[in-house]
Amino acid sequence: MSYCSIRGAVTVEENSRESIFENTRILLKDIIKSNDLDLESIISIIFTATRDIDEAYPAVVAREMGIVHAGLVCMQEMYVKNSLEMCIRVLVNVETDKKQKDMKHTYLKGAVKLRPDLVRRDFVSVAIDGPAGSGKSTAAKEVAKTLGYIYVDTGAMYRAVAFYCIENGIDTGDDFAVENSLDKIDIKLKYENNEQKIYLNDTDVSSDIRTQTVAKGASNVAANEKVRKVLVNLQKKIAENNNIVMDGRDIGTCVLPNASVKIYMDADVCERAKRRCGELELKGIEFDFDKIKQEIAERDENDKNRKISPLRKADDAVFFDSTNKSIEEVKNEIVCIVKKAI
Repeated sequence: MSYCSIRGAVTVEENSRESIFENTRILLKDIIKSNDLDLESIISIIFTATRDIDEAYPAVVAREMGIVHAGLVCMQEMYVKNSLEMCIRVLVNVETDKKQKDMKHTYLKGAVKLRPDLVRRDFVSVAIDGPAGSGKSTAAKEVAKTLGYIYVDTGAMYRAVAFYCIENGIDTGDDFAVENSLDKIDIKLKYENNEQKIYLNDTDVSSDIRTQTVAKGASNVAANEKVRKVLVNLQKKIAENNNIVMDGRDIGTCVLPNASVKIYMDADVCERAKRRCGELELKGIEFDFDKIKQEIAERDENDKNRKISPLRKADDAVFFDSTNKSIEEVKNEIVCIVKKAI
């Protein structure tokens, strides 16, 4: 046995307890998974944070993850002009039968620029495509949580664009008007309490975008080539430096054609309509089942026949029928598919 050290760093979106904890958790999980560590083998972890992070101790996350025997230290870094801001660094000391040269260091998000020579390029990407109501988003969230990966809801990005247009009186079917609005739209993904939140121009619209009106508008803007180019570039950037589970309609065919695992999820249209109605009922929103069913069928037609990146199963994707299956069953089956593939 020998003693080795593993370096890691990650940037946080904001100086909040939620953002600090979520990003620290992602960093530690990646280090543990990529080095195949047993928690008992961790001797100590030194955490440092830039001076603009002071809402919580990153070390708390280690204890929550079950790292209870290791020594933990948190320190504020000295300030260096023009240095990377909003950054958490770790030095994980372990007892292992491997050599120091075999240790895999982890630099995520904005911290990639700190040590590009140490950045691993073997991140796992899971692409889940499928029509509206197939259960892909719910499944993707649960799979990501189980595997310790980042969940990326691409549909929410298109919904955010549609929401902006609707709120500002812009016809989502008017390509020229939508394209002219792109410079006024700033979309950010943040991770709070293990959940993805979507911010439109610094306002959390995660709940506002979950209406049928916005869903229909999202289908319209998703057919716009310029909109897709902007959002796909953002999606690819996220996947370049993280283990991710990404769901949408063209992830395996266009966004991540080289994804580690590709899954195409579908379900009977009546089943999908029931699920959507159930979501609306939980939110206290009135609905008409037949209308919902019709809208889903219309969106299927729209998504499958659009000229730009239509909805279709990638040739190398695993087909998965979620009809009459619980979310737990779906999650477990997909996790097995991913583990076998990687």
